[in-house]
Amino acid sequence: MGINPTMYRIRLPALAIFFQFSMIVLFGVFVRYNDFSDPTLSYEKNLTGEGVAKNEFYFRYPSFQDVHVMIFIGFGFLMTFLKRYGFTSVGATFFLATFGIQWATLMQGWFWHLGPDGKIRVGVINMINADFCVGSVLIAFGALLGKTTPVQLLFMALPQITLYAVNEYIVLHLLRCNDAGGSMTIHTFGAYFGLAVSRVLYRPGLKDGHPKNGSVYHSDVFAMIGTIFLFLFWPSFNSAISAAGNDQHRASINTYYSLTASVVVTYAISSLTDKHGKLDMVHIQNATLAGGVAMGTAGEMMVTPYGSLIVGFIAGTISTLGFKYLSPLLASKLKIQDTCGIHNLHAMPGFIGGIVGAVTAATAPNSGTYGPGLTDTFPVLKEYPDRRIGGYQMAGTMVSMAMGLVGGTIVGFLLKLPIWDSPEDEECFQDESYWEVPGSDEEDHSPAPKDRNNQDFQMTIENSKVDS
Repeated sequence: MGINPTMYRIRLPALAIFFQFSMIVLFGVFVRYNDFSDPTLSYEKNLTGEGVAKNEFYFRYPSFQDVHVMIFIGFGFLMTFLKRYGFTSVGATFFLATFGIQWATLMQGWFWHLGPDGKIRVGVINMINADFCVGSVLIAFGALLGKTTPVQLLFMALPQITLYAVNEYIVLHLLRCNDAGGSMTIHTFGAYFGLAVSRVLYRPGLKDGHPKNGSVYHSDVFAMIGTIFLFLFWPSFNSAISAAGNDQHRASINTYYSLTASVVVTYAISSLTDKHGKLDMVHIQNATLAGGVAMGTAGEMMVTPYGSLIVGFIAGTISTLGFKYLSPLLASKLKIQDTCGIHNLHAMPGFIGGIVGAVTAATAPNSGTYGPGLTDTFPVLKEYPDRRIGGYQMAGTMVSMAMGLVGGTIVGFLLKLPIWDSPEDEECFQDESYWEVPGSDEEDHSPAPKDRNNQDFQMTIENSKVDS
């Protein structure tokens, strides 16, 4: 079908303005400040010394800022590895996340934070949870990178965020699972949602590769910026909404050590699986982060520091092997064209995280390692002391996977309707269809010479000597 410039010029502004106008109206009707931000609700609580000290802003906002950086810089730059798609990688992340935060605030508010007056009371914890929600959207975006238009992505975000809120309500409220860092609700759901959409939107013309579906030296360096930011702030991500105190502290520690193990083992496996022992930048950009994904559910549990290293080791190994061997099989056998490899970074490590959480939770009541803090980590045991929390944790993982697969399949078929201007195969993986890009299409985009032994580089030097 291809992109119709005239229709695209109308659709993107019309859809964006309509959605934003709708958000303004809905926020005006439903959204109000919570007790910690509205002086009319708790004047004394906010102004007295004790009230200020207990205000959730002071111990949640630093974590919120870290999560916010991960969403906009970490995820955005991680996807800049495509040599001709950097504008869309960062720009679409910025666009989707800012819209998604607003819609997530409403959807999560209607499920979780609706007061007796029918209003959603928002504070810093809502900001964190909204960022978590758009994180799942950006994970799904990774599977579709380069193959969809910004209009399709904006439309996709609407039902995905809605389903995310439903899944989150089922897993965290009805099943009463622990999932502070989102191995189940963020990574497993988001990844399988994106993979399902990608399967429905399969393009036979891309099965043998695409000349622009690749990286150059500088695009891989930019992607590593995203990797480093995600690595640095992931302990905050997994601990941001944990119960303040021991649980939050423990989630940071466990994630910290799990990440280090996944980095070390990724370097090892990447070198081991190459016939010349060289490192693959795709592995280093992605699989090094698998330990953070896998520690999302069990982070606040008593995994122990050495247990965290084991989780990171397993997640990093499986993720690296997935990039090396499994991604080609998914593309050739199952027709899943996963541009960013979200199956290896988010789906499999997220599922591993769900298993680790289930096993750790199942052994918690009889381990004696929690002492009187057992019901602080697992509040559901206060009401149901004999509850088999490990089984419920595993059920939460399976529900998240099922919601992602079913929801993604439905949304994929909606995105396949002829009303959308889908790019032709030759229009994929390039910014020119959506952005004003410096330079012309005829400009030479070949990479610079790699070293001084390059013949062309040497000829340039010699010619410069002659001219001088």
